[in-house]
Amino acid sequence: MTNTPTQTPTGPTGESQAVGGNINPADNKFTNWLSHVLSDLGKNGIFIALVAVVVLFAVLTDGILLRPQNISNLIVQNGYVLVLAIGMVMVIIAGHIDLSVGSVAAFVGACSGVFAVHWGLPWWLAIILSLGIGALVGVWQGFWVAFVGIPAFIVTLAGMLIFRGLALVVLGNANIGSFPTEYRALGNGFLSNVFGEFEVDPLTLGVGAIAIILLIVQQVRTRRGRQKYGQDVEPMLWFVTKLVLVSAAIGWFAYALAQYKGIPVTLIVLGLLVLIYSVVMNRTVFGRHIYAIGGNRHAAELSGIKTRRVDFLLFVNMGLLAALAGLIFTARLNLAGPKAGDGFELEAISAAFIGGAAVQGGVGTIGGAIIGGLIIGVLNNGMSIMGIGIEWQQAVKGLVLLLAVAFDVYNKRRSGGR
Repeated sequence: MTNTPTQTPTGPTGESQAVGGNINPADNKFTNWLSHVLSDLGKNGIFIALVAVVVLFAVLTDGILLRPQNISNLIVQNGYVLVLAIGMVMVIIAGHIDLSVGSVAAFVGACSGVFAVHWGLPWWLAIILSLGIGALVGVWQGFWVAFVGIPAFIVTLAGMLIFRGLALVVLGNANIGSFPTEYRALGNGFLSNVFGEFEVDPLTLGVGAIAIILLIVQQVRTRRGRQKYGQDVEPMLWFVTKLVLVSAAIGWFAYALAQYKGIPVTLIVLGLLVLIYSVVMNRTVFGRHIYAIGGNRHAAELSGIKTRRVDFLLFVNMGLLAALAGLIFTARLNLAGPKAGDGFELEAISAAFIGGAAVQGGVGTIGGAIIGGLIIGVLNNGMSIMGIGIEWQQAVKGLVLLLAVAFDVYNKRRSGGR
């Protein structure tokens, strides 16, 4: 009886493969898990940078940075920057820039002082009128940019001078204060003691728990939706790990606020703005048009997008948010003064670029701008606690901005090369 030799299967390259294969399924799972982890770390580099900055200054300040009172102060002190960053990133995505937001904030703050203090109008009416003035400022600047065709850099540079001068005229080179209690709550108020006085505010803990539940529900629904349409999803282990880490961060943040005074009113306003504008940018036609114009304006025009209308509305929106930032800043200081708004535009632009907005336009997110603003806030707060002078603080922030934009340019060149 003749033995027939067993033929070894060969692979596509002609290399022999053992029957049944030598690939360990466990190795495949680990490789898949690792690739998703590395991919997520690359996509969320700005968030990792925020965590790294927080950890660094927590160590350098012997934990002072992470004390409940300081965490609450971080939100209250940087609320105006975060509000401006939301509008600024939208303007930058569309390929423009706005240098006037600091002067507009000062001008609107001065007008609100006249309304609420000098004229004695109700606090809510003063706020509404002030927001209306901010929208009118946006109409003025949007007209020159969208319909006359003057570059936004020139229009808003002129606006920076015009509205700074008007702020001084309204103030008469003097400070205006003090404001009604309800008005001041916009910048210094807290939502606490609703259920009585407790050492740890239960309302804040409840809001934190609701936020965690909503996050988990949203992430699970997104994952199931991707699976339903046959799209690639991350391994369950990494999915659960991320949810646990983010939920723990939210819970810790809520507990810290609950230990101090509860939820700042500024945080409530900011949370609503982030929610609204995230939906606008990600789930509406207007948001898609902004990205399309920033990516390629000529192609957007050929596709039928009304670019002038979009540009006009962007600057109206920026004027409205600059007015809100001016109100928050004025309410926090309980004072409308000639120096208000100095450098606001630089911090807002820095927040947008550090948060991942592209210099050429077409790229950026609301969440990224918020994280960029928080990085600036942590840098300011951490260096102040350490006793570092304002001159070195400015230098460090400038270096961080330069490195962030350099990283963006490097990524663009590398992608283009491939």
